[in-house]
Amino acid sequence: MIDTNDYLDTLKDIVDSGHEASMIITGNSMAPFLYHGRDVIYFSRPKRPLRRGDMAFFRRPDGKYVMHRIVRKKGKDYYFLGDNQTQIEGPIPESLIFAVVTRVKRKGRILGPYSFWWLFFKHIWINMIPLRHQITDLYKNLRSS
Repeated sequence: MIDTNDYLDTLKDIVDSGHEASMIITGNSMAPFLYHGRDVIYFSRPKRPLRRGDMAFFRRPDGKYVMHRIVRKKGKDYYFLGDNQTQIEGPIPESLIFAVVTRVKRKGRILGPYSFWWLFFKHIWINMIPLRHQITDLYKNLRSS
């Protein structure tokens, strides 16, 4: 067993040195796009300015690492939200952001920024914040029927 923060410190060092890192998703904050234990994210230093809809890694002042989607930018501050959340977190100073997700392995398939599901969550799901939980509940009920 390895401490999650120690592991992420190592991945951050890899990213800071200019390489890509990857990890299996932990937690459910990015569902329904990414699921705990099933999906993998690949991330590196941003090569362009970050914008709304990007999935990015930051480190909170308390030391906890978070990977969520950018929902808003104001000056050099960013506001983040997990795909399974309705409460926006921020402002997060640009200086605390160290990586952007470049691709994912979802359900065993590699998806990049121009795939259908990536674009759906980046452009459509991001605008459905008040309805997210009702939509996922409806989907679960339809699947179990």
